Amino acid sequence: MATRLNNQLSCRVFDIFILLFVFIFQVPHVSSDFSPESFIEDKVEWLRREIGEEEAIVALSGGVDSSVTAMLGFRSVGSRLKAVFLDDGFMRLGEAERVREDFRGLGLEVHVFDVSEEFIEALRGVRDAEEKRKRFRETFYRTFSRIAKEFGVSVVLQGTIAADIVETRGGVKTQHNVLEQVGIDPLTSYGFRVLEPLKDLYKDQVRLVARALGLPDEVVRRRPFPGPGLSARVLGEVTREKLAIIKRATAIVDEELADVECFQAFPALLEGRATGISAEGARKYGYMIALRVVESRNALTAKYVRLDWSRLERVRDRILSEIPEVTRVLYDVTDKPPATIELE
Repeated sequence: MATRLNNQLSCRVFDIFILLFVFIFQVPHVSSDFSPESFIEDKVEWLRREIGEEEAIVALSGGVDSSVTAMLGFRSVGSRLKAVFLDDGFMRLGEAERVREDFRGLGLEVHVFDVSEEFIEALRGVRDAEEKRKRFRETFYRTFSRIAKEFGVSVVLQGTIAADIVETRGGVKTQHNVLEQVGIDPLTSYGFRVLEPLKDLYKDQVRLVARALGLPDEVVRRRPFPGPGLSARVLGEVTREKLAIIKRATAIVDEELADVECFQAFPALLEGRATGISAEGARKYGYMIALRVVESRNALTAKYVRLDWSRLERVRDRILSEIPEVTRVLYDVTDKPPATIELE
């Protein structure tokens, strides 16, 4: 009993130490009088000066970071900003059309490019999470630079935020949109200059800016989506079969947990398979889905959410009945630290 208590106490002390380290050394002390309106005014002027008479391009995924970046750029240079959506095969069902419609209503045209074959091929046979992220980054910038050249554009607006930089520099995991901070010169490597208007902000501040910009509430409140998309939520090798499964599972989770107050809620497809039983009583050998729901303010730390059993059971029942390839649904109850929010 005493040993167990000592172990629990040691773990708790370690957690507190990590939280204090992140707060004191990694997270800038944000003033309570942060003004999103003043931030917008300053960044719009800064972007105008930096872009000058040139045109600029932004990769718009539909998440709050890239959406805020796009709208800051649009306010700065208007139609001289080219917004592109790279359909890399790792996006949610119907994502391209949703993004296009959202921003058409805001006056910004979004150009959609189907580049899924390049991305899926780049990750073929790769199982290691960091290697997948690095291959995604290389494919993303190679593809994006080609499209930028087609538009005749050499200035890129990018929605990198402070948490991306902290995690990449700290060795937690490579964020695909962190370049100069880790010694990669985008001008030399890819032929364009990068402007990052949000790199000093954390997610809660970005949402305040999004609201002040007049973005739709569904964009302001939208849960984060990893840069490598659903490839980060397929553990092990990414295949078309696995992508089809995780896309259907994601749609179910998004529908069932839309009203849950949390920072993040998503399914992940685990590596390997588990034995199950079909409705006819025969043996099934299927995939395993892990559900992860966490609350967080700045994405550097997080606590798992204790969902009602009835809610979990609804998600479980829909996944098992609508995705017959799945035989197990699990719930992840790990905080950050020691885990990260995403499984990969």
